[in-house]
This record gives sequence, structure tokens and C-alpha cells, in this order.
Amino acid sequence: MTGGYDPSCPRDPAPISDYGLLGDTRTAALVAGDGGIDWLCVPRFDGEPLFGRLIGGADAGTFRVGPARPATIVERRYRQYTATLETTWVVGGSRLTLTEAMVTEVSGRLLPATLMVRRLSTDDVAVDAVVEFDPRFGVRHRRPRIQRRREALVCEWGSLAVSLGSMPELTIEPGRPTLIRVTPGRPITFVLAVAHREPLIHVEPASAWDLLREDEDRWRSWTAEIDGSLPFREHVVRSLLTLRLLTYSPSRAPVAAPTTSLPEDPGGVRNWDYRYVWPRDASIGVSAFLSVGKPDEAHGFLAWLLHASRLQRPRLPAVLTLHGRHVPAERDLTGWPGYLGSVPVRIGNGAAGQHQLDGYGWVIDAAWAFAQAGQSLSSETWRAVRGFADVVARCWQEPDAGIWEVRKPAQHVHSKLMGWLALDRALRIADTHALSDRQRRRWQKARDAVAAGVRTSGFDPTAGSYMRRYGSEDVDAALLVLPLLDMDNAESPRVRGTIDFIRDSLSAGGPLLYRYPPGSDGFPGTEGAFLPCSFWLVQALARTGRRIEAVELFETMLDYASPLGLYPEELDPATGAHLGNYPQTLTHAALVQAALAIRDAPVS
Repeated sequence: MTGGYDPSCPRDPAPISDYGLLGDTRTAALVAGDGGIDWLCVPRFDGEPLFGRLIGGADAGTFRVGPARPATIVERRYRQYTATLETTWVVGGSRLTLTEAMVTEVSGRLLPATLMVRRLSTDDVAVDAVVEFDPRFGVRHRRPRIQRRREALVCEWGSLAVSLGSMPELTIEPGRPTLIRVTPGRPITFVLAVAHREPLIHVEPASAWDLLREDEDRWRSWTAEIDGSLPFREHVVRSLLTLRLLTYSPSRAPVAAPTTSLPEDPGGVRNWDYRYVWPRDASIGVSAFLSVGKPDEAHGFLAWLLHASRLQRPRLPAVLTLHGRHVPAERDLTGWPGYLGSVPVRIGNGAAGQHQLDGYGWVIDAAWAFAQAGQSLSSETWRAVRGFADVVARCWQEPDAGIWEVRKPAQHVHSKLMGWLALDRALRIADTHALSDRQRRRWQKARDAVAAGVRTSGFDPTAGSYMRRYGSEDVDAALLVLPLLDMDNAESPRVRGTIDFIRDSLSAGGPLLYRYPPGSDGFPGTEGAFLPCSFWLVQALARTGRRIEAVELFETMLDYASPLGLYPEELDPATGAHLGNYPQTLTHAALVQAALAIRDAPVS
């Protein structure tokens, strides 16, 4: 792999898997192997882009720090159990290292909410490097108003201000590459600070570097609390750390991904905005954190959900903003070229208005897992759960958009299963919480009716499998949740038959699965293998007594991570290229749950 600056060649976006994640639990940056930050929204994950070259092209801005000429990467890694990224290039006869991170802990101190630290160093001979600082704020790539202060370069756009300081002090011209020389024993440190509707606080580079090292100690303490006996612990810890970075700390809500419009079909129209919160995905993360001894993260999400759903309760929205508000209407951005020409580039998400029955199941199951872990459910939480269960009991027979958010509602079998789960887990919680006899009978009646309907209308005896929709002939990989529900015995012929039928019918080669038959969703083009489904398959195999197969499959899936251990939503089965928004919360949560299922499966 090579990376560096060549003024004669415009930079194309790197492969998605080449990008590393820098995060502070409020926003996140994607940095390519050449040291270019090509995506960063401010002041939050769902804010407007400050650097958007990833999907906006050269006019959308970047912040690159790296070799002055193309160079070979010899090592790229996160420092163990931290969020600090190190990239080392060979430049001539020397090595140049970029160490970078965003500071997560800023509360209680006079610090900007967003503080990024980047340091270039060499231990050999002097190395030529380049700095390209070109912030372009918003969907129209607005150039800043520039001020030069004694301690830093300041860029302003109304209520937003960004400063760039360095040690030693350098003269940086926004939009123009600046050549610099890095000498042994004299690293060059850059500090980027962002202020939105608040005073811009300058942090000396030396102090910022100390803050980064303090953050590393906090991350190491946080990861040290994770069960040391977990199988594949290093990979699980990296996924948990990624999930934590993608959780918006002011509200404790996990974002689905920090990006928008990275394509599921390069050059096609399957480009969606994932910078919001899906209660379904977040609930899977709750169970993952609980199972590794992190109840605070789970409690934070449930508290957020109560706040976020209060205005629409008892209806559970399919997707919400980080602050629990309505997601903006989906719209296309004009003039944005998209990643590798994939247009339209979208902001907002049309799924916000859909009815998705499965979400109720995920959320109530998360509340049940929380109670099972010995945590106390507040009276308000139980009140919300009762309201959600009432909705399911009343509406389970209606068609819905399903987990895959199809635009034409249908009788999705997976949705029915999750409706059953919602009612079953609500009844279990009710064993230790107040519930009227009338309400209990209504839930029990509805739960039994859901199960009867699924067994009668959702099962194909010829295929020996539950199917995608009532009366359909195709299958859905989301049905791999069957062994987790207890509606049927986990080792029953129906459950095992469904697992095997999915594995055969939706195979994309090796451990990879399509989520449903390609080309069957009404959108033009195709899509890749859906990575969470492969981890759900691992989980299903482990839960049905096939631990050896589960371990083999999990080990193979590890090969599909990026070199930094990050996963997208989808993968091109032919090339192995990462597809879709990245990194993906759902994939990392599914990985953790798969590892936990292997841990808990009996060794045969």
C-alpha cells in the first residue's frame, strides 16, 4: 500500500477499507492511508461536513498530513486497547510516523468539544512531508473567513469556528499544500479545535498531546474491564471500542454509521444516510455491552430511548436523530459527485416514517436482557415497555416495511417473529412488575396468535424452512434469529431447516450471505453480501449445537475486516471490496454477539 503527495495527480478516494476511524463520541473522522481526513461532520455525527472529499470531490475539502511523495505504508494500527491510530511509511531510507486521535474526555475542563491531535515524527533521517488544510463547510463547500492569530490559524463560518495550531509554529495557507521537513527528535504536532455557538478555545499542542495520552489511559482502563476469557477477545474489544466511539455521548445514542451515501452498489443509486439512530441496531448493542459487563452503556441507551420516544409513544419510530427528534426528510444534494460516481448523495432518511414491527421486539428484548443482568427497570421504562407491547398486540396483523425497509409493506415473517418476541419478553418482565390481568391476557392471546400464524402461513413444508413473507417462495437471512427467540426449540427440525435453507439459498460464497435474493427489493442494480447476516449465522450455529462450524465461520469472517479491524455493512463477494456506510454499528454489534454465542455454546 502506498500513500503520499503528488501535486501532478488529483487524489481519488481511497478504497473504503483503507479508511481508519478517529472519534470522540460526538463526531468522527475517516482518514485514508495517505494521511488525508476525507470525512468529518461538525459539531456532531449528523452535522454538516467540514471535510467531505470522500463523497463531495476535491471541492468538499480535506485535511492531509503525510509524506510529500508517494510512499509505502509499512505499518498501520491502533495502539492496543486505544482509539489512537498510527501510520508508518517508508520514505527513502527513513520512516515517517503519523500518530493521531480525537480527545474524548473534555467535560469538566476548559476544552473545545472537538479536539483532534495529529503528530508527525521520524527516528531516522529528516523526511519531507506535506500539510494540506482545506476546510469547506456545508453542502455548498463554503470557504472560510480566515484570521491569523498569534497561536493559530482560525477559519470561520458564522457560528462555526475552527482553529489549526502547530508546534513548531508553521504558516499554513488553507487550500494550498505546504511542504514541511520532519527531523529526528523534533516531531511536528497539529491541533484542530472546533467551536460551534461557543467560544473558540486554543489548546497548546504540547498540552493537547498530553490530553491524548490521558485518553489512551482511559481507554485501556475501559477495555481492561471486559471479560478476559472471551473467545477472539482482541477482535471483540476492537468492535466494542468502535461501538463506543460511535455512541453520541451527550445523549448516549449510537449512530448507525458516521457516513452518508457510501454506495452499496458502486455507481448505482443505493446510497443512504446512516448518521442517525435505529432503535433496532442500538438494542442489539445494548445486549452486547450487557453481556461483556458494561451495564452503563446499556443503561445510557435505554434512558435515551425513553426520552427520544416520549413524544410519539406508544409508537416506536423506526429511526431518530441523535437527540431523539424527527429525522430530516430525505433529499438529494446537487453537485456532489458521490463516492466513485455513485449518485445521488443523500441527506435525511425516508425510513423515518415507516412502520417496522421488528423494532418493538429488539427494544423490549433489550429491556428484558437489562433486567436479566440484575439491573433495575425504572417505572417509566416499564411504562414505555407496556405501551410498546400494547402496540404490538394491536397491530401485529398489519403489513409493515420489515427490517430491510422495503418501500411496499408486506407480511414479513421476521417482523411477526419479532412481534412475538416483544410480547413474550414483555410478559417475562411482567412476572416481576405490575401488570393488570386484563393486559396480561391480551398480550398472551396476541403472542399465541402470532406464533400460530407464523407456523401456519410462514413455513414452507417443501423447503423445510420459514420464508420471507407469508406465501412467498424466497427466504430472508434475518430469520437466523429463530434460535434466539424460544418460540420453537432451538434444535427443532424447523429451526435447523431454516438455518440450512438460508445458508444454501442466500449464499454469496464462503461465509458470506445476501440478506434476501439479489434484485428482489425493487431498486435498480444489485448489492453486496450483508455482513451482519454472516455473524447472525455464526450465532445461530452456536445456539443450535454446531459450535465447531460456528468457530470456523467466525474465523473466516475475521479476514473480511479492514486492516484496522473495521467492518462496513456490505461486501462485494467477487472482489472483497467494502461497500456501504462505514464503519457500521450493526456489523460490529453482531460480531460481538456471535463471539458471545460461541463462548456460551457447549463444547462438543
